[in-house]
This record gives sequence, C-alpha cells and structure tokens, in this order.
Amino acid sequence: MKEFIRRIIVSVISLEAKLILKKYRPSILLVSGSVGKTSTKDALYDALKDSLFIRKSQKSFNSDIGAPLTILGVPNGWSNPLVWLRNFLDGLLLILLRAPYPAWLIIEVGADKPGDISQSLAWIKPNIVVLTRIPEIPVHVEFYASPEKVFQEETSPVNWMTSGTLITNADDENMRELAVSPTVARLTYGIDHDADVRGVTIEYRPTDGSIDTHCTIEIRGSTEHMVLNDVIGRGHVYASLAALAGARAVGVDLGRALASLASYDGPPGRMRVLPGITSCTIVDDTYNSSPAAVREAIDACMVLKRENQRRIVMVLGDMLELGSYSVKEHEMVGEAVAGVADVCITVGVRARSIRDGAERAGMPETMLHSFDNSTQAADAIHSLVHAGDVILVKGSQSIRMERVTKALMQNPESASKLLCRQDAEWLSRA
Repeated sequence: MKEFIRRIIVSVISLEAKLILKKYRPSILLVSGSVGKTSTKDALYDALKDSLFIRKSQKSFNSDIGAPLTILGVPNGWSNPLVWLRNFLDGLLLILLRAPYPAWLIIEVGADKPGDISQSLAWIKPNIVVLTRIPEIPVHVEFYASPEKVFQEETSPVNWMTSGTLITNADDENMRELAVSPTVARLTYGIDHDADVRGVTIEYRPTDGSIDTHCTIEIRGSTEHMVLNDVIGRGHVYASLAALAGARAVGVDLGRALASLASYDGPPGRMRVLPGITSCTIVDDTYNSSPAAVREAIDACMVLKRENQRRIVMVLGDMLELGSYSVKEHEMVGEAVAGVADVCITVGVRARSIRDGAERAGMPETMLHSFDNSTQAADAIHSLVHAGDVILVKGSQSIRMERVTKALMQNPESASKLLCRQDAEWLSRA
C-alpha cells in the first residue's frame, strides 16, 4: 500500500511539474554524478544567487520525488497526507494562475537503482549539465550489473542534450572520454589535470577553533584566490570549481560569482568542521559513504596531520550497497587508515573489515576499537578521544553516524542546524 501511494504522489507531482515547465519555461541546470552532487548543487546556487532569479533542490532530494518538488517549489511531505494535499494545490495554482517563477532551476538528480534517472527523469530537458565524479567503485553498485552500468545511468542526462553546455570533471578519466553531441559546448573543472577552471593549490588553515580551505584557482588565464570557510577536502574545492564553471556557462561575472561563493559552507554531513568537546575539532562527514569518499577524507586528514601536528581519530561506519566489492573495499580503507590515524573506531559489521585491513597494515590493536552500531559508539566515544584531537566521523546513511558527531559536539543543542538527518522523520527511526 505504501508503494502504491508513493506512485500516485510521484505521478501527480510529475504531471504538475511538466505543466509548470511548459508554462514558465525556466532554464535548467542539472547536476548528476556519484560523488559530491549536493555540495556541487549548493555551490552553484551560492555562486549564482546574487546574479540570477534561481531556485535549487532542497537538501539531497534528487529522486523521482525530489526533482518535481524542486520544480513546484514545495517541501517533501514525507508521510503527512495534509502536506501532500497542500503541495498538490500549490502546484495546481502555479499552473492555473500566473506567479513569479525562477528564471533558472538547479535540479540535482541521483540514482539508487537502474532507471532512476534514465527512465524516471528523462522528461527534464536541461540547458546545462554538471557531472561530478563517478569513481571506479561507485555507491549503489550493488544494484547494478557492473560499475559501467552505474556510469551509464549517472551520465544519462547527457543523452538528452542537443544544445547547451556540459560541464565535467577533468580529473575523471571516464568523463574525459564521454561522448557528447557536437552541438553541445564543453567546459571542464579539476585539480590534477588541465581544465577551464582549475584549482592549483589547496591549503587547510586553522582559524578561531575551525579550519578553512584556501585555494588558488586559474580561470580564463587569470589567477584568483578562493576561501571556503569551515570545510575541508577536495570535494568542496571540486564543487566550487564546478560552480565557477557554471557561472561562466551562464555568463555571470567571475568576480561576482567568487564574491557570492563566500557564503558557501557546504551541506550538513559533508566534511564540515565543527567545534568539539575538550578543544577537539570534528570533521563531520556523516551524510553518506563510499570507497572514494572515504579515501578523500583520509587524504584530507593526512594533510591536517602533516601541517598541524594534530592527533587524528577516525570513526568509520559501514559503507553500504557495495555488493561483492564490500569486503575488499573496506579492507583497502583500513590499509589507508593505518598510515594516518592515531586511533581508528569502526561502527557496524562490515566496517570490521576496516579494522582487519588496518591491522594487516601494521596498526597496533590498542589503537583499534569496534562497535556494532552508532549508539554504542556515541556512548563510548568520550573515553577514546583526547583534548585537541581532530576527529573524522563518516559512514553510510543508515548507520546514522551523525549520532556520534552529536555526542562529540561542543554545542549539541545546535545539532538541528548543523547535522544531517535531524528532521522528525529521521529522528523517529531506530
């Protein structure tokens, strides 16, 4: 019954969304990919919001429900029928009446299983497509025949384009080889390879109990400096570079886009820096997890340790939906952890393979701790950290690693504003 009701909701709001697009004809900037979609969507919005009448997808709502919600400009009703009735009415009013409507929409799309993008959302006709990275072993690969099938699904919006601009990550080899219509313009962003918008240097600088990312960028032959407050990691740099490429694609002045990006602080649970207990610094990366994202977080911690001589504690939960790749990928993460972390805490059954990999790589058993779930880890975490530690917290959504972050926060009363999954729908779940 629940799935039947969901299908009715999707059908109604999708129909309304199609009629609204036909009536108001906004330009669409679509974001797809496997890693960093929400950060990229938020960075694009921040770069463009002072120059364009623009709306973005809320949170990480990128499914067959999320995309229509963005077009209608209404909230997710979850299991509340009254909210959905109000959403249906608001959509109908937009269709029947003339109302102010954004000139641009930033729509994030994502795939959990085959057809989520290529079939469910093929009615969206983007003017600009931004593709984030799709790693060798992408998240949700468990539900696909192969990683290549995930790549095909995540890049399917490119097949809908007959004009406009495609923006891709120059550091992703598969993206560099992606075929596109000759009538579609291409822009690239990246760090390690030549790109139209390139991050040349990245530094993490402590400031007032937090850490900021400083990046020198090259674009159009000029050099600019960009500061991202209270976030670390190449993921945020990639998101911001993609946003500047998007600004170039729509004709927004680079200086204006950079000034607008000053308000970017990253979505909750994505390598955000939060003040912790006993002068600890939390790197909250609890929204989700995948092999590529964990390695990126470990690399950021390695830089912090080298530059700031801080003790590094890693609290790592299960990486889900990896199928037959699961054990090997967890073990490989453990091997990487052994070279950086002073303490490693694993959460969940699958994450015990992280511990196995770390032990085989030479990490002493006394530096390793394991818990079955995030509630147990949150209860024990205070006894395992020292004053001044940098604590990385990361895991897949259903492992609920934000509970560990909350237990470590200097001001846990701010959790509703700073952490992911703090709305009533999530808090009511076990």
